[in-house]
Amino acid sequence: MSEPTPRSYKYNAQAKILHGNLVLPLVQEIHPQAHTQLPEEGGYRAAHSLDYRLEGVLSYEKAHSQVSGNAGVKPGQGWSTLTTTVIENLNILEVLTADRVVGQIITEHPLVGYVPTISFLGTRFENLRIAGHPVELDLDLNLLGDKPENDAPYASNAGVVSRVASQYERIRSHKELPAEVAERYNRLSSHLGSPEAVECSLINQASGGYPGTSFGHVIHIPHFGTITLAKLVVTHSNPHPETGVPKKTQLQLRMIELKLGCAIHGDLVLAENDPNGVPEP
Repeated sequence: MSEPTPRSYKYNAQAKILHGNLVLPLVQEIHPQAHTQLPEEGGYRAAHSLDYRLEGVLSYEKAHSQVSGNAGVKPGQGWSTLTTTVIENLNILEVLTADRVVGQIITEHPLVGYVPTISFLGTRFENLRIAGHPVELDLDLNLLGDKPENDAPYASNAGVVSRVASQYERIRSHKELPAEVAERYNRLSSHLGSPEAVECSLINQASGGYPGTSFGHVIHIPHFGTITLAKLVVTHSNPHPETGVPKKTQLQLRMIELKLGCAIHGDLVLAENDPNGVPEP
């Protein structure tokens, strides 16, 4: 009888501070800033960005990203991955500001099985403001809860589905919901519970005395645009041919997505974390 093939892990983690594009009045692609990517064998990578300024549209004092991946040193531990993005003294059009934005994901893939344990410890917004008004955030770092039993996918876990359904309902029930937001969350609601993917947010609700309207973690500011906070997408793929367990779990956390719709038009993504990888076989 042949010996079982030893298990290994291929890392594919990356982190970006900023990317996007502007279409009016500037036409400009915003190439990824402080972009770090982990090689397949793991290790550590970091990148730093200082005094970044994009015309009068966006600036930050400093930012950094880091990614790391390694096998556990204790018996029974699998493979751990860390991605971190940090932006300090962010200013977008003198409307959206923050002293500090931190996105962080820690995953551990097991020696047996495929679905990882996931933690967002450290993720936060410090002194987030809109037009000078503080933004109060209901941050839920435990949205995904504990790792599902029997290597089941997070996307179809009853607890996750219930918590995400509550987020969707808060958004969809708002009387002033813009048509494009309503269409998006009606579509997401129709697919909720699918084992393949789930889209949600680590922010249940944003509130405050700022101009505009909040729809859960989505904020629409007249003469500025639409802000989406701490958007998380979990995607499961490559099901095991015998058990159906997803062999690959992909994560993407974007701390700020901004669709500008004023004198400036364009799309910006800030503090993106992708701690992806897969155990083999």
